[in-house]
Amino acid sequence: MARCIICGRELTSDEIGLHKKLVNRGATEHECITCLAAHFRCTEQRLREKIEEFREQGCTLFNQ
Repeated sequence: MARCIICGRELTSDEIGLHKKLVNRGATEHECITCLAAHFRCTEQRLREKIEEFREQGCTLFNQ
């Protein structure tokens, strides 16, 4: 399983998808939602809402 490049936590598929969507679609290393929230200076809840928005839009980076 992939791990966060910042804190080393094991990543979910949604976290990998979010990193690809917001940072770099071709990325091979990813950040967890906690580290992404710190990077973008927002809340984890806001990023979870974005995941749901992207999923509803049909983005294939997120499980249906």
